[in-house]
Amino acid sequence: MDRGGGAVTMPANDSDPVLITGAAPSYEEQFKARKRKYVIMMCCRIPCLIAAGLTYHVWWLALGFLAISVPLPWIAVLIANDRPPRKSENVNRYQTEAKAIEGTSHRVIDG
Repeated sequence: MDRGGGAVTMPANDSDPVLITGAAPSYEEQFKARKRKYVIMMCCRIPCLIAAGLTYHVWWLALGFLAISVPLPWIAVLIANDRPPRKSENVNRYQTEAKAIEGTSHRVIDG
C-alpha cells in the first residue's frame, strides 16, 4: 500500500472497487507522519544523553554525544513543522511577442 502522494487501496473481496488516486495525503495523515518523525528524533536524543553520561571518562566521546543531542530538538521542530510542498500548477498565460526596438535613426533636437 503506497501512502506517499497517492494511495492504492486493495479491495476486501473481489466485488469491492479498487481506489486509485493521485491525490496528496490528507492533512491528518501529513500531521501524523510529522508527529512520528518528531517523536523518533526526540527519542534519539535520550540515548545520546545517556551515552554522554556513561562515557564521561572519555571526554571527547562524551562531548561528541552532547554535541549531537543539543541541536536535535531544534531539528526535530523544524522537520515536524515542515509540510510537503504544494503541487506546482502550470497556468496558461497569454504570452505577447517582444517588440523590437526601432532600428532607424531619428533626428535629435537639442534645446
